[in-house]
Amino acid sequence: MEMPETCDFTVFGGTGDLALRKLLPALYLRDHEDQLPRDCRIIAVSRSEYDDTAYRAEVRASLQRHVDPADLREDVVERLLSRLHHVSLDFEDPEGWHLLHGLLKDRPSYDETVRVYYLAVAPSMFGEICARLEEIGAVDPQARVVMEKPIGHDLASARAVNESVGRVFEERQIFRIDHYLGKETVQNLLVTRFANTFLEPLWNSSWVDHVQITVAESLGVGNRGGYYDSAGALRDMVQNHLLQLLCLVAMEPPTYVDRETVRDEKLKVLLALRPMTPEIVDRDTVRGCYAAGEVDGEPVPSYAEDLGRDGSRTETFVALKTEVQNWRWAGVPFYLRTGKRMDRRASEIVVVLKRPPHAMFPGAEGVTTANRLHIQVQPDEGMRLHLTVKEPGPGGYRLRPVSLDLSYATAFGQRLPDAYERLLMDVMKGNPTLFMRRDEVEAAWAWAEPILRRWDESPVPPLDYPAGSAGPQAAAALLERDGRTWQELDA
Repeated sequence: MEMPETCDFTVFGGTGDLALRKLLPALYLRDHEDQLPRDCRIIAVSRSEYDDTAYRAEVRASLQRHVDPADLREDVVERLLSRLHHVSLDFEDPEGWHLLHGLLKDRPSYDETVRVYYLAVAPSMFGEICARLEEIGAVDPQARVVMEKPIGHDLASARAVNESVGRVFEERQIFRIDHYLGKETVQNLLVTRFANTFLEPLWNSSWVDHVQITVAESLGVGNRGGYYDSAGALRDMVQNHLLQLLCLVAMEPPTYVDRETVRDEKLKVLLALRPMTPEIVDRDTVRGCYAAGEVDGEPVPSYAEDLGRDGSRTETFVALKTEVQNWRWAGVPFYLRTGKRMDRRASEIVVVLKRPPHAMFPGAEGVTTANRLHIQVQPDEGMRLHLTVKEPGPGGYRLRPVSLDLSYATAFGQRLPDAYERLLMDVMKGNPTLFMRRDEVEAAWAWAEPILRRWDESPVPPLDYPAGSAGPQAAAALLERDGRTWQELDA
């Protein structure tokens, strides 16, 4: 799939945090590498009363805040700024839509132009924006729409969002973005599995003891308290990010990696997840809420203090156990956890292999540990394969665990592109491989919804855990009752 020659990249919510902190810096960095289409315009749409000059000044300041100074080049900054336009638009005002339409039509190559509409706004506005774009004649087979999460807050609302957008755009034109799928380490998981013959024969229930997926954040809710309190960790992280990572770990090998084959295999995993009955939810899920504590030696407030009120039952931490009920993974538990105000920032996947079936070194000193593959998604992207080896020296066997390390920064010696850099380029090229399909989104909600329903019915609130900790003690007990522990990178 080739990059088009001509593209209009329109961002609804162009003055918002996502656009200024992530999208525009990502587009700048791709322009820095000469990877944007030759004739590419970036059109920001918002209610702000900016003209082009004022908006360009805002973006220049944002680039200085969010791009490494080593990557800032004045000629590239000027080139990106020259691509920028701003349209002030109240979504209820037809005049603003006519202004947008006039700008979109104002190019001689209109019929050959790929038009990308990025919806960096509340999901409740997705359907209305798409309908207005259709009304002004700005939707054709070349157009694409990008939907940011959350796509709904339950199965019914997700279907409603999908229906409203699907009335205007065909499924092939809809790109539901999950930025975790754009991370280099996540993409490399497919290559690690399917381009290395020594791993794939072990990637099943005969050899794998269990899998752990962790996305831990040291920050609190910050200025997202209003949104977060209506969502919680399960909706915000588990239903999308963690399940997508689980799918890539557990999926069957596609015939080849293409626009639909990977998504077909991920859907099969979601449909094979063990249903979360009320009894299983009570036994195999833990939810928590951070109390006051310390992070990096600094005191931090509780969730209630961050929120500005008491009485919330929203979870800021989730740990759960699930299974993929198919031939490859039968009996292998998958443990997922995510939380805010934890003791570290890390996103990682740990595949723990079974222990050797027989201890054949009697009298050996030291310990043997289960082999495990530790995939570090962020920060410090890389992989470690943990082995047991003999410590050099005479006088018997002294065993110790060591690791074979792959650091992306060391191995490749270059800046790793941000996830949005890769994903925005894929949208322009029309490559949906790393985006969620409608049936994936709805299957994920169908699995998660019984957990939410059971928690809503329960009189027991989320468990407190101190900020700066690894979460509630019950999360450790979830594994300990199975004779396992959470694996840390350096353990």
